[in-house]
Parts: sequence; structure tokens; C-alpha cells
Amino acid sequence: MLDIVLDVVTSTLAAAINVDDFRHHFLWALIVGICLAFLLGFGMGANDVSNAFGTSVGSGALTLIQAYLLATIFETLGAVLVGYNVIDTMRKGVVDVAVYNNSAGDFLIGQVAALGGTATWLLIATFLHLPVSTTHAVVGATLGYSIACKGFQGIQWMMVVNIVASWFISPIFSGCVSLSLYLFVDHVILRTSNPVANGLMWLPIFYFVCLTFNMFMISYQGSKVLHLSTVPLWIAILISLAAGIIAAGVCHFLIVPSIRKYIAKGKQADTRQSNASSVVISVTEDPEIDKVAIRSGSTTTCSSDSDSVQSPPTPPGKAKKFITWLLPDKERTESQDTLRMFTSVQTLTACFAGFAHGANDKKETPLYVLLYGVLAICVGLWCLGHKVIRTVGTKMSEVNPASGFCIEFGAAVTALLASKLGLPISTTHCLVGAVVAVGSVKGGKSIDWGLFRNVAFSWVVTLPVAGGFAALYMWLLHFTIPPQYA
Repeated sequence: MLDIVLDVVTSTLAAAINVDDFRHHFLWALIVGICLAFLLGFGMGANDVSNAFGTSVGSGALTLIQAYLLATIFETLGAVLVGYNVIDTMRKGVVDVAVYNNSAGDFLIGQVAALGGTATWLLIATFLHLPVSTTHAVVGATLGYSIACKGFQGIQWMMVVNIVASWFISPIFSGCVSLSLYLFVDHVILRTSNPVANGLMWLPIFYFVCLTFNMFMISYQGSKVLHLSTVPLWIAILISLAAGIIAAGVCHFLIVPSIRKYIAKGKQADTRQSNASSVVISVTEDPEIDKVAIRSGSTTTCSSDSDSVQSPPTPPGKAKKFITWLLPDKERTESQDTLRMFTSVQTLTACFAGFAHGANDKKETPLYVLLYGVLAICVGLWCLGHKVIRTVGTKMSEVNPASGFCIEFGAAVTALLASKLGLPISTTHCLVGAVVAVGSVKGGKSIDWGLFRNVAFSWVVTLPVAGGFAALYMWLLHFTIPPQYA
């Protein structure tokens, strides 16, 4: 978000008649803006960045510390390598900046108010454990200060409608991608007689798809800073395929054998724990009672079987049979070996999701601005990130490494595609939409619809609340603007 301040200040100074006089009057605003930008980055790290890794922590694939480290790395890489369209859409697309040609002071103070309004709402939402979107908050704050300053003059309403539509499209599209992938994984791996063997066979393919897609997003119409914006399509495809093949080879020859050893160690630990439990039972329980319980259990089973024979169920129709075949068995519990296998690929998709999040929330910036922003995000992430991580990763639905892989991949694909198109969609909405879609069909803990209702309500109020705070700050700060710049 610091790139907004830099861009706006440059534009404003260019429009000013007397640059030196303008700097003299508004130096304080620049300093306050830099401080508020750090506060906004802090709130972004605590809320928006945190939820991107919530499912990985909730499934046990990553610890909190590992999630913090990976988030720091891949958010930065996503911002540098891919994210370059979204900020320009928000700054120039939501409000026509031409209406401020003769009021440079209003423009600069408005940006300070927008930073303050966005930061205020992000911090409030974080302390309420609600995952919200920085993108939406910035759009709302931009509208808020501009309406307070210029009324409805210059508001690009069709752009606002398109942005609002993308907020609904993003969770639906992300949910569909994640759900489709989970159903595919369920059919080819989870419900088979040997899910571990089948999963290890498919693992290099998953690596190939993830790395190929990611590399294509980087190389095709990529960062102007790295001179990737002019790479021809065919070269981008070749680079992407090469990266995917290398990743698949590394997975097949290095990662799969490591996973086999990891699973073997887990089995040994489970066996030792099981033996210890058996010893405790044999010492503490009365063998005669056990025998009676076993006999009664057998009798009950036989009785249940005879009842089922006497009253066979009505054969379901074709549509019901198809749905039953298509959807996972909610009573099935995945084996620990299967979940251990998916831990590796979920770690990859967690990095993928963080990369996509960074791509959707920034554009290429001077290095010193980027480092300042990364510092602010890291401080917020490490200080308050656990609040939102718990909401997304554990409270809303039960997430395991298999479902977490599908959730993160669907959200990342949606966010990266939107970033390429310059759409300021919410990665938060993508992730929550994927969690709800997959959690609705998988076994285990069902969706906490009460919590989802609260989260959805926070999405709805993000734009007006952030806009309201920005309008309030604009009204208070407007009195500081000299008449010649108002």
C-alpha cells in the first residue's frame, strides 16, 4: 500500500503550481501518510495475509512459525513478480482523479484519509477475529473520502459495480474450482483401496500443474521491473512447461521417497502408541468383562444384520445414485498415512496461495518502498496473525491436508487469474468460499454456518465502514488545507 502513497504524492506534486510551497504546507501529511501506511501494512499482515495460510495451520501441515516465514517470503515474491495491475485499477478506476486537477491538497489529504480508514477497519476486524479484504477496504475508503470531499463527482459507478460483482464471483468461482479438485482427488485417491500408493503416483502430477501454472503467471505479461512484460506467449509456455517438468522430476525422485520414509516413521510411532494403549487396557480391565462385551457386541451385530435383511431399503433413483457416487462418503475417516502424504503438497499450495495473495494486492514498486511494506506486514503477521488464522483454519470447518490442498489451490488459481486481468478481487473471499464449498461435502466437522454468517456480514460492511472512517478523517483534515490548494 505504500506504493499508493508514493504514486499519489508524485501525481499531486506534478499538478501543483509551486512545488516548494506545496511541500512546505504538506510535509506533515506525507509523514502522517507514511506512518498510516505502516499501520495499514500491520493490519494487512494481521488479517488479510494471515487468512491465506490459515488452512495450512489448521490442517497441521504447517506450524504457526513456518506459516509466518513462508508468508513473508512468498507474499513478497508475488508482489514483485506478478502484481502490477490491481493498484492502478483502484487508484484511477474507482474515482476519476481529473476532478482533483485544481485541488491537489484535497487529493493528497484524501489519500491520507483513505490509509487511515483502511487501517482502522482492518485492525477492528482483526481483533474481532473476522477475515476481511484489504482490497475492499481500500476501495471503500477511496469512495468515502472522495464523496466527503467532492460529493458524487468523478465516481466511476460502472467500475464500482464491476468490483462489487467480482466480490461475489470470486468465492463462487474459487469454491467451484476447489470442489471440483476435491471430488477428483476423492475419486482417484481417497476412496480407492490403496490411497497412499495412488496418491504418491499422482503427487508429481500435482507438482507439475502447480509449478507450470505459477510459472506461466510469472513469465507471461509479468513484472516490468524484471523485464518479463514483453516475453512472447510461446516462450512463456516453454518456460512454464520446463519448470513443471523439473518440479515433477524432483517430486518423483526426491520428495516421494522422503514421503515414504516419513509415512514409515509415522507408522512406527502409531504402532508404539497402540502397543502402549494395549498394555494399559490389559492391566486395568477385567478380562471377563471384556469377554462379555465382545459376546454382546457380536450378538448385537447379528441382530442388526438380521433386521437389515428383513427390511431391505428402497432402491434409490438414478439421480440419487449418481449424487451418492459423486460425493464423498462423509462417514469415512482418512488414514493418517494418507494425510501425511498430502502434507507435502499442501505446503506447496500454501506457498502458491501466499504468492497469489501478494500478486493481487500490490504492483511493482521501488525496492525501499517494498521493504518498508514487507516489514509492516511481517510485524502485523507475527503479532496478531494467529487471531484470523484460527477463524479460517479451525473454527469455520475441519480442514485436513487433503482438503486443504484443494482449498488453497482453488483460491490461488482464482486470485492469480484475477490479478492478470487487473480485477481487485478478494483473496479472502476466494479462500473462505473454497473452505465452505469443500467443507460442505467432506466428512468430519461440518461448516459453522453461524460463524460464516458473521464473516459474510463483515464482508458486506467492509466497504461502507472503511468509507465512513475515511470520510470522517477527510472532514477533520480538510480544515488543514490552505485555500490555494483546496
